Amino acid sequence: MPAAIIDSALCFHEALAGKEIRNEIRDALALIKVPYISFDGEIHEGQLVVHVDVAEEVRRIFDALLERRFPIARVIPIVAYGWDDDASMAANNTSAFNYRFIRGTNRLSNHSFGRAIDINPALNPYTQYDGEVVPRGARYDAARPGTVTDDIALLFKSHGWEWGGEWSPHKDWQHFQKQDRGA
Repeated sequence: MPAAIIDSALCFHEALAGKEIRNEIRDALALIKVPYISFDGEIHEGQLVVHVDVAEEVRRIFDALLERRFPIARVIPIVAYGWDDDASMAANNTSAFNYRFIRGTNRLSNHSFGRAIDINPALNPYTQYDGEVVPRGARYDAARPGTVTDDIALLFKSHGWEWGGEWSPHKDWQHFQKQDRGA
């Protein structure tokens, strides 16, 4: 197998730099490498910051996505986008940890605990409560490569993850999350 194209090679400290994160959350995070097929048809290696409890299953999920040749644009920790979720989504970046609130609330998102992953957001948008589609100009089309459909959702769900594409009426096609069952 040819060597992967490395898209992100941060150390743990670099992947969390510039953000005030509570110690109990920081201590429960892991930086993992994940392989994937990008839209250039080549194998790439990116990184995700996830909760230690889901790190191994996230690796298995990404191995399965690679085996299925499901294309992913890029997988780079959100620190590379200045912790700006909108900038990361506009770049069609797949990401996990982002210490932030749920849009329009003062509650921490599951992304803040490394228990949520957004896949190809420019292909798998989120429809906000006011009807605005994020990222701007994105459109869900199940026929496009890289779009999350039932078969990809079933892969995540087989590991106990929930898919925002099944939410109603405010679809979040890019979003997968796994609740902390111990909480």
